[in-house]
Amino acid sequence: MTRQQLLPQRIDEAIGQYAMLRHPFYQLWNEGKLSDTTLAEYAKQYYAHVCAFPTYVSAVHSRCDNLPVRQLLLENLIEEERGEDNHPELWLRFAEGLGVSRAQVRTAELLPSTRESVNSLKSLTANTDYRLGVAVLYAYESQIPEVAKTKRVGLKQYYGIDDARTVSFFTVHESADQVHRQIEMKIMTDACDTDQARDETVAAAQQGAKSLWDFLSGVHEAYVCG
Repeated sequence: MTRQQLLPQRIDEAIGQYAMLRHPFYQLWNEGKLSDTTLAEYAKQYYAHVCAFPTYVSAVHSRCDNLPVRQLLLENLIEEERGEDNHPELWLRFAEGLGVSRAQVRTAELLPSTRESVNSLKSLTANTDYRLGVAVLYAYESQIPEVAKTKRVGLKQYYGIDDARTVSFFTVHESADQVHRQIEMKIMTDACDTDQARDETVAAAQQGAKSLWDFLSGVHEAYVCG
């Protein structure tokens, strides 16, 4: 196989080194070993990423000089923010299902690790080479369908939470991000036409995955180990 044909495998392997479902925090979630208080604190912290994610997409969009790619990114951005069922709203409904008010989520004090993770992804997606930004989006969205499904199943099995309104954030992302990750991978394989571009794209994807891993580590340290 050529290096271009190997690119999807290389990217997925790089992300896999920091796969979110392998993180101790999510493993505890999927074993029903997180307290209700810990889930509530997690909901407050992760809202920072949910709110910031559209800005990650728009950062890549604004730096892309390829119109067809820009149009695809725009569709992703619209899905995130349009209408009363926008994704930050869906996350607030999840928080409410945990007994956390919207005000508590919106005014929560962020952990330093949460701020660092968000800032890292903002910086990575603002790269002047849009291909690297797409790699970071892929590092995030490629993991979400499985993460969302596993979270939803764990919420029902261990925490008795399965009403449609509360878990709507997860059900939406189980399907939507399957499409997004396919589109993002095609963008990268089509656009990365040199060995250097492919190597840099793999590295960017890994950096994006590590930023998310570090976010989970911060939450784990603060609310499980602390």
